[in-house]
Amino acid sequence: VAVGVGFYGNSETNDGVYQLTYSLYNANHTLGGVDSLVTGTMGSMRSGLHQHLARLDEIFATRGDFVQTLQFMQQMADNVIKQLLGLPDWEEAKVDLASIADQTANVEYYRWLTYLLLLILDLVICLLACLGLAKQSRWLLTTMMVFGVLTLVLSWTSLGADLATAVGTSDFCVSPDKFVMSQTKSLIPADIVHYYLYCNQTLSNPFQQPLTIFQRSLTTMQIQIQSLLQFAVPLFPSAEKDLLGIQNVLNSSEASLHQLTALLDCRGLNKDYLDAMVGVCHDGVEGVLYLCLFSVLAACAFTVMLCAIPRAWRQIASREQDYDDIDEEDPFNPRVRRTVSQNPTLPNMHTFCSYTSSMGSQSSLHPPAPAVSTAPMSEYMNQAALFGGNPRYENAPLIGRGSPPPSYSPSMRATYLSMTEEQIRHFGNDFQA
Repeated sequence: VAVGVGFYGNSETNDGVYQLTYSLYNANHTLGGVDSLVTGTMGSMRSGLHQHLARLDEIFATRGDFVQTLQFMQQMADNVIKQLLGLPDWEEAKVDLASIADQTANVEYYRWLTYLLLLILDLVICLLACLGLAKQSRWLLTTMMVFGVLTLVLSWTSLGADLATAVGTSDFCVSPDKFVMSQTKSLIPADIVHYYLYCNQTLSNPFQQPLTIFQRSLTTMQIQIQSLLQFAVPLFPSAEKDLLGIQNVLNSSEASLHQLTALLDCRGLNKDYLDAMVGVCHDGVEGVLYLCLFSVLAACAFTVMLCAIPRAWRQIASREQDYDDIDEEDPFNPRVRRTVSQNPTLPNMHTFCSYTSSMGSQSSLHPPAPAVSTAPMSEYMNQAALFGGNPRYENAPLIGRGSPPPSYSPSMRATYLSMTEEQIRHFGNDFQA
């Protein structure tokens, strides 16, 4: 149960951190796109547009009205550059988000791998414990106890780390907006951060005015270029190339304006922010709490196992001691049987069915047998033939020895001595089977 809870908590935590890093990378991509659009538009306005206007100024030197139009367009271009310079510098924020995402991803990878190894170690120790108890192996139980103590220490350590992480993350999730505003107040104005954090319809876009001026300036410049293409090109054919170059710069700037407007809208960054908070405060905190539960369950389980293993050890030792108390000469001792089967070179042990060694002593050592009725034996054999087909001698007295046990009665001795060699051979064969 503890390992199952641990796998689930590790997966949930990894999902939450992945969602956080994914949102950070998306926000970094958005800010990088804004920075590249602003930089590219300003570069085209300063270099490309300025060069075309300088050459047209030389071409239209004899026409004052055309020169005034070019000066007006230069003022519009300077106005666009001024509005773009008024936008916040996202470079530092972009670099900061990228570094946070990279560090978080690296830490999460090692955290996930560490917990995965810990879970696998718990499973291996449980398997060793079960195998050691099943095989009653002391060295397996010893190995399990050593690794169990190590895992117990790791479980309590992970519990402390998870609790600290859960408490810190929960404090952050109570009011994440204030934390973000306090961390970005030196990089971005507070009204812009507030706009992206809440993204309400009642909030005005702080970039609306510069974007509107940018749009109007581009529209005015395009109107001026259209008039110059219509009236100046017939008089100055060499000016057509520069006028078309300015028109291309204005078209590309307008496309950049539309992209910039979409990127600066609060909905994109606000969605990334909300996704990051859901990943941290929902999946992340939930996964960390499940990891805390895993640590508690694992610590309790290993504590119980470490307390139960010594008792199992004592039971194994007591069983081995009971085996040691068994008579080594007892033919029913399993150790003697294993020894004989494993060491065939040892001398044969005489069992109660070894009749060959005592055949010579039957005639010399035993007194004459009195006349005893064999009716019980005949009746027994008849019953055995009825039920099993072959007579059985499980209840027959010990045979094949030089002298019967001293506890036998005279009638049992007589029965013993009256058995023929063929009956003895059949009895030995049945017993061996």
